[in-house]
Amino acid sequence: MATVFDDLLLKGIRQGQIPARQQTARDWFRSSAQGKSGATPERIARGNREALKNRPAIGRMYHFYYDPKTKAKLPYYDTFPLIFMVGAAPGGFYGINLHYLPLKLRAQLMDALYDTANNQRFDESTKLKISYDILKGASKFGPFKPTFKHYLKAHVRSRFIQVEPSEWDIALFLPTERFEKASKRTVHAASRKMLK
Repeated sequence: MATVFDDLLLKGIRQGQIPARQQTARDWFRSSAQGKSGATPERIARGNREALKNRPAIGRMYHFYYDPKTKAKLPYYDTFPLIFMVGAAPGGFYGINLHYLPLKLRAQLMDALYDTANNQRFDESTKLKISYDILKGASKFGPFKPTFKHYLKAHVRSRFIQVEPSEWDIALFLPTERFEKASKRTVHAASRKMLK
């Protein structure tokens, strides 16, 4: 089954854009994804069955459905996070949910994260070498603060949908966030405020 990413990948490659390797290609895929209609969580979840994983691995990108334990106390939350898994945490794991940043800051953080990739192939062997200490210690990762979340395994409501490295820039800008209790604009304004 074709994934929501396939048509953009094919179109980009036909135009000579090799995913993730050059800034011009990153910009092309991000711009194309931003205007992509039909990129719903449901469509992404129905995508490639090989992308479904039972547990996330550090340095890889995932989508999944989530129902926070403390949602009654939270001012807002994302029910379909787009994360890079950072590490294990009590009862679950830490991840940076890119949806919490407006597009410009999201791209800035992603560009910095590319510097931590274990190789430049951007295939199934590629992952980020990240940890909380690395993120906290480097000023180039400044925008990560509002994205750092603790997810409880018992509140994950689906398998993990792994996003391949060649698709990272597409996933980054697809409108798949599903915020509850606040609009995307409100969430992004709060993230900007946190970064000042």
